[in-house]
Amino acid sequence: MPKEKRQIPFSAKLKKNPPRKPKNNEQRSREYLTDTEVDKLRKSAGSIGRHGTRDEALILLMFRHGFRVSEIISLQWSQIDFKKGLLHVKRLKNGLSSTHPVRGTELRLLRQIKRLYSESPYIFASERKAPLTNRAIHHIIARAGKAAGFSFPIHPHMLRHSTGFYLANKGEDTRAIQGYLGHANIKNTVIYTELSSHRFKNFWQD
Repeated sequence: MPKEKRQIPFSAKLKKNPPRKPKNNEQRSREYLTDTEVDKLRKSAGSIGRHGTRDEALILLMFRHGFRVSEIISLQWSQIDFKKGLLHVKRLKNGLSSTHPVRGTELRLLRQIKRLYSESPYIFASERKAPLTNRAIHHIIARAGKAAGFSFPIHPHMLRHSTGFYLANKGEDTRAIQGYLGHANIKNTVIYTELSSHRFKNFWQD
């Protein structure tokens, strides 16, 4: 008598062959936000939950300084000179470190969260005084994107892309952008100048 073929549970099939993760270009038409959209995102984050000030500052600093998630996680108070308005940006992934100016809104938000999270050496800390995790930052930014009404999902690295796009669109020098973002290879910077509309601004006069 032939053996009955054993049915594999549906859950086991999913584990063996998980659903394909959609590619970025299938979820959104671009991988950066405009400065107006970043403002909308950070203000949305600032209006959510008990840690709104921290989360708003997180988004603003990631945009203003082109931070990767790993870099913002490791950012400490010792890297900021409040008197001179300077921030030592320590780049990871073989990036080139530099010193950036810190101005206006950034300083105000940083002073506010220093009062709230002063017991931790890390600028962006949890209630347990530990640095925020990669997962927590993804959640904060995705949640802010939904609350702000974006029609596409937002992820943290879009903020770094937004920095490059913003500076290139302002017409800033490519070498200066390279140094600001800490790119060891200028090929990574040219991506942003290729996206910029600034190089086409004199094509039409009317």
